[in-house]
Amino acid sequence: MQGKNPTQILLVAGKMGTIPFPQPRAQSNAESRNAGSCEPYVIGCPVFPQGHSVRRTGDGHERSLVQEPRGATLPATPAARAAPAGPLHPPPPQHLLLLPRARAALLQPGRHPAIPGQPQRPHLGSHFGKRGACWDLPMPSLAPPGSPRSAPPRSCLLLALPQPLFPARPGAALPGQSRSDGWRWCFASGFVPVPVPVFVCTSSSTAVSLKKMCCESKRFLLLYATQKGQAKAIAEEIHQQAGAHGLEADMHCISEMEKYNLETEKDPVVIVISTTGTGDPPDTACKFVKKIQDKTLPPDHFTHLQYGLLGLGDSEYMFFCNGGRTVDRRLQELGAQHFYDTGLADDCVGLELVVDPWIDGLWLALKKALQLQKEKEGMNNAVKAVSSSLSTAPHAVHELKLSPEVQNLKLEDEGVRGSGVLSQKLDDINLVAPARDTKPSLVHSVPPVSQSALNIPALPPEYIEVEFQDTQGENPHLSSLISEGTTFEVPVTKAVQLTREDAIKTALLLELDIADTAFEYQPGDAFCVICPNNVCEVEELLHVLGLTEKGDDFVCVKVKQGTKKKGASRPQHIPGRSTLKFILTWCLEIRAIPKKAFLRALVECTSDAGEKRRLQELCSRQGASDYNSFIRDSNVCLLDLLHAFPSCKPSLSLLIEYLPKLQARSYSVSSSNLYQPGRLCFVFNVVEFPAGPSRPVSRKGVCTGWLAELVAPLLHPSKNSLHTGESSSTEKIYIFPRPKNAFHLPADPSVPFIMVGPGTGISPFIGFLQHRQKLREQHTDWVFGETWLFFGCRHQDRDYLFKDELQCFLENGTLTHLKVCFSRDSSTAEVTPPKYVQDVLRLCAKEVARVLLKERGYFYICGDKKHMADGVSEAIVDILSMEMEADTLEAMKILAMLREAKRYLQDVWS
Repeated sequence: MQGKNPTQILLVAGKMGTIPFPQPRAQSNAESRNAGSCEPYVIGCPVFPQGHSVRRTGDGHERSLVQEPRGATLPATPAARAAPAGPLHPPPPQHLLLLPRARAALLQPGRHPAIPGQPQRPHLGSHFGKRGACWDLPMPSLAPPGSPRSAPPRSCLLLALPQPLFPARPGAALPGQSRSDGWRWCFASGFVPVPVPVFVCTSSSTAVSLKKMCCESKRFLLLYATQKGQAKAIAEEIHQQAGAHGLEADMHCISEMEKYNLETEKDPVVIVISTTGTGDPPDTACKFVKKIQDKTLPPDHFTHLQYGLLGLGDSEYMFFCNGGRTVDRRLQELGAQHFYDTGLADDCVGLELVVDPWIDGLWLALKKALQLQKEKEGMNNAVKAVSSSLSTAPHAVHELKLSPEVQNLKLEDEGVRGSGVLSQKLDDINLVAPARDTKPSLVHSVPPVSQSALNIPALPPEYIEVEFQDTQGENPHLSSLISEGTTFEVPVTKAVQLTREDAIKTALLLELDIADTAFEYQPGDAFCVICPNNVCEVEELLHVLGLTEKGDDFVCVKVKQGTKKKGASRPQHIPGRSTLKFILTWCLEIRAIPKKAFLRALVECTSDAGEKRRLQELCSRQGASDYNSFIRDSNVCLLDLLHAFPSCKPSLSLLIEYLPKLQARSYSVSSSNLYQPGRLCFVFNVVEFPAGPSRPVSRKGVCTGWLAELVAPLLHPSKNSLHTGESSSTEKIYIFPRPKNAFHLPADPSVPFIMVGPGTGISPFIGFLQHRQKLREQHTDWVFGETWLFFGCRHQDRDYLFKDELQCFLENGTLTHLKVCFSRDSSTAEVTPPKYVQDVLRLCAKEVARVLLKERGYFYICGDKKHMADGVSEAIVDILSMEMEADTLEAMKILAMLREAKRYLQDVWS
């Protein structure tokens, strides 16, 4: 290193920063002898202020910083540059200066380092307010033994400041400081201090290896597995907040297994995973789950792995958060350890109730995990690396051991937390006059929310840029928007209305021609329909955005140059080039319920002070109840918000950043390819969203409303038969299959099964019965088990779906038992008939128990989860308990065993 510029390396919470010194003037031979043959790297020491000595103040605490090595001058001021040169080894520093973020609560008033000649509270204290903190620590001299500048150990000062402070240019002054002082402050930012050894070493390779090791200590691996984008959005929020906490999130979809390797991963792992279907991991996690469930893996396969997991689910479904639970359980079985408790967020009551506090607590847990990891591994390696150089420089390394007091410090700075959550005081907010309404609404709040200081999410950096282009071209093919599998364009050949006009809900059956495609399915399978947003809503949104005349213009979507968002990329569901209408029609879910982060971004686009305050309330922690009531539970969408807050004018790039992907809609197959070759049928209710206080107009479901409008010309007056309404229509839709379905007929046709499907829940069972009928016709020598169907609807004469077809199945023996009930029909019978399918099940308790227990039959449920499937499960528990003469707990265990054996299967929805 002789002849090179000496370098100081600051070790601050696992990060090193290098400060090159200017080339010192030539030394005399005596000076060289005193300096030794190497110019040192100083690790853990600050850049010292020129010409100041250590002082003690009246309260006995150290108040200043360490002198600068006289031979290594800084480009500060002329006075500093003219300082006499001296030996190049460091002086005996009495203080260690670490300059990371610190929590305001850790400040000890009156204990700020003072600059000689300055008041008791110097410029640093004034500049940072009460956010600095310092501790006195014992520290040995770092000068080589026998050095003329060596001194006995003194106390050192661990100084913690909340943010970096770099002068604009060499010699620039801090607030309240004259330039002639020649101070220069250089330190790393965003890192909480950790107890680390302090070395002076003479090996540049050792310093480089230490730097590499320490720079990695802030990293953690962030994996997400998503079905509809929720888990990804939460992972992106964690990714955005990580930088403000001095951490680096290496984020990947869990399916991108070529980009990470848990077998060799040493840093903490954070996993965000959703649940789909009736308890399955999302499609993106299939490969990962299959890999970790390999039975040949040893129980210590992941003993090196430390992780935290956040599961997303819906408690309305039986297997709540089962996707996350499955991964969590298996990682534990393979020896992985939690560094942070598992969180299970419930979409039924609001994911944010668990997600927000889970993320808040994640940062301290990550820092503890990283600290422990580096103490066990990294620091041992550092000591070995430095020790290896002792053979040539026996006195070059001296270790500083921090006191246990400091080792246990938990610095959690309010500034860091504020990067994720902005705490606003009342005097910082333009409060509006209280609304006269005594009850809160979407646009009005009442105390205590209206009078509260608010904690609102931080505003993430913008990262999308949209450019309008004059050129013409073609929009991408719809199949390019789907990553789940092969897409098929198929014609709609039939449409039948299955309910009467006066029925409460309108049920339609559609038939698709798949004869000329490779699309295959089994009865009970599900498939997805690619649907657009409503044309009128797209036009309305363009009008509100002031882009009506630009809807057909081509736009180029790209990452904003110079964005501060780490790892920013164009969303995969947004084409690089297409018309504006194409993006709003086929790519973005404009009906999505706005997340709090979106509301936070909309605040910046709102000019009216009252509207701005209300949006702040709705995205704040204090306004969580209002958010649930007036946005989440009311199914409010972007258009509703823009009408409610007319001064809000978001940009197109903001919508692309925050609106999720327009998801394809899933439907159960209602036919058998054996019974109707080349045809696929499905049934659905046209979903209606009535107008309300938060939504000025009624709307139909995105997909069901579009399909109903698409097939309107096909609808036939005869609405209660499968064999009417045929047409040579050329209307086509795009579909693709959904994998991973266990909702199939028993492989053994002699096994009996029970089907429970009220309303449109009967859809897959029509396919079951069609398939069974065809098998009976083709295999007259086979033995077939009995079949039961429990069906219910509101009115026998209005919405009894497939009435004629069911009667045919019953007459030809395909269906053994048909049990029906009607919840809204009045009865004159002496004994009131049962209203719901669970009531009918209880009346058939002995037969149900016989099929399930003695004959090892199957039980299928399809339909509404909240209002039907849970009631059916309770009825089965009651039946098992009664017929087995066992308590409820034992009956629940039997039901769990049936589920585990895939003999109790559900295809349900909320």
